[in-house]
Amino acid sequence: MRLKDRVVFITGASRGIGRAVALACAREGADIVVAAKTEVAENPRLPGTIHDVAREVEQLGRRALPIKLDVRDDEACRGAVATAVERLGRIDALINNAGALWWADVVDTPMKKFDLIMGINVRASFALSQAVLPQMIAQKYGHIIMMSPPVDAGACAHHGAYAVSKFGMTMIADAIAGEYAEHNITAHALWPATAIESFATINFGLGGPELWRKADILADATLALLSREPSARRGKAWIDEALLREEGVTDFSKYQCVPGVEPPHFPFTAIPKATSTKP
Repeated sequence: MRLKDRVVFITGASRGIGRAVALACAREGADIVVAAKTEVAENPRLPGTIHDVAREVEQLGRRALPIKLDVRDDEACRGAVATAVERLGRIDALINNAGALWWADVVDTPMKKFDLIMGINVRASFALSQAVLPQMIAQKYGHIIMMSPPVDAGACAHHGAYAVSKFGMTMIADAIAGEYAEHNITAHALWPATAIESFATINFGLGGPELWRKADILADATLALLSREPSARRGKAWIDEALLREEGVTDFSKYQCVPGVEPPHFPFTAIPKATSTKP
């Protein structure tokens, strides 16, 4: 029970990677704030709700607080953090997992789509981090994880808007790690070595199962970061596989979506061009 009685606030937690992280943390003893937009499943392409995941967490014997949250609304973000602290007593970790995906060239990216990506990815991560930090400073404990990659200026072609939003998240994590270390608070960026099976990869036509790993690898990497004292590991941008290898993991076959088939690693060029751009 590496996270016994910790409280973990997870955005985008109604399905996919967020759900996998929520359940992994609950199995290790954490109480979970299940924050996402989906309160009622209306789109068959996007099954799962905050209440579904909350029930799964409770079935594991932990407390769950489902909160309907549009992360683009910074007032709602502050309210969600306040509610979580009021109901569960504290927030020990924030996982900024909610994200908007758009892989397209610059001229193929409408400004409305650009603004959406910025609002959901980088702006929301900043707003939620800003909201939880005072409470973390007061308790002298806090982890913040951004689901974002190491900054690589050479990886922007065909993903310009998306890259800017994700690299922005990583830079915010770096700022937090540098500004609040004296309060036993750290922030990391975490990114997969391969594409991950999710409704985003499925619905955007980003290859097939032979190109994906299960979301469990990111959940296990998140646990590896959260299970140490914040001051014990300086914040940095991690790749999930490299982090788990540092933790002693050598066999990654259990994360394969197709048994016996190891998916190609990033850069993005390892993944076929999307066959759909519909969210």
